[in-house]
Amino acid sequence: MIVSGSASQSFAAALADTTGRDLAAVEFERFPDGELKASVPDFDAHEAVVVASTVSADAHVECLQLQDAAREAGAGEVTTVLPYMGYARQDETFGAGEPVSARAVARAVSTGTDRVLTVNPHERSVCDFFDVPAVAVDAAGRLAEPLPADLADPLFLSPDEGAIDLAAAVREAYGRGATDHFAKDRDYDTGKVAVEPGDAAVEGRDVVLVDDIVATGSTMSESIACLHDRGGDRVFVTCVHPLLAASARTRLARAGVAAVHGTDTVERPVSSVSAAPAVAEHL
Repeated sequence: MIVSGSASQSFAAALADTTGRDLAAVEFERFPDGELKASVPDFDAHEAVVVASTVSADAHVECLQLQDAAREAGAGEVTTVLPYMGYARQDETFGAGEPVSARAVARAVSTGTDRVLTVNPHERSVCDFFDVPAVAVDAAGRLAEPLPADLADPLFLSPDEGAIDLAAAVREAYGRGATDHFAKDRDYDTGKVAVEPGDAAVEGRDVVLVDDIVATGSTMSESIACLHDRGGDRVFVTCVHPLLAASARTRLARAGVAAVHGTDTVERPVSSVSAAPAVAEHL
C-alpha cells in the first residue's frame, strides 16, 4: 500500500494510479502543544511505500511517524519515497561546528525504512548518507511533456554547467533542439547571482531553461532577462522541484517568462507533470 504524507498527496495518488497499488487512508492530527501525529488506522499490507516530500520540519516528522505506523500495523517491508528531500543541499560543512544536515536527515529516515528512493537530489552523493540502500531517480525527462509542440529551433539551457545533464535529458525527451549552459557566479556574502550566457545564439529562438530546483527564482529571472536582451523569443522555465519560495513566481513573471513547468515532487500550481512514473520504475 502507498502511504502519503500530507505534502505529497497528488504525487502519491499518481504513483498509486501508475503502479496499481492501493492508497492507504492516512489521518493527521495536531495536538494543542503543537505536536503532530500521522497514523494509518486501516493499513493492511505486507509492504508499505511511504511517500513524503520533506519540504518542512513538520513533513520530516510525518515521514518518520508514517514509517513507524506502517511497521506497527504489520508491514514487513518499508520503502520510503522522498520526491523532494529537504536539507539535501546542505551536504557539506563550510566551517567548524557546522552540521552536515543532509547526513543527519538521511540517518533519521534510515531508521524506519528498508530502502529509499529520492528524485533528482541536488547532488547524487547524498544517497551515500543513508544507512540503507538509496537510489536517486532521474525524472528530468518528464519536463518535456508540458512544453508546446511548436517550439522554434529550441535551445535547452541550464543556468550552470552542473545542470547541463538535466537540460540534455529534457532535450532528448522532447526530441529535437540543442543544449548549452550559463556561467553562474554567486556572491555568498550578498546572495546576488550574476549569469553570463554561453556561445549559443538565441536570437529568434525559443529557449527552455532547465534546473533541478527553483527556490527564490533569482538565478532564473536573471537568465530570462539576459536571454530577452540577446533577442531570444519565448523563454520557458522548467524544474524538477518547483519550491518557488516567497515571491519567486512573481519574479519570474516580471522577468517575462512564457510559462513555468515543474513536477509534483513539490506540489505547486506550476506542477504540470508528475514524476511518479519515473519512481514507479524502481518499485
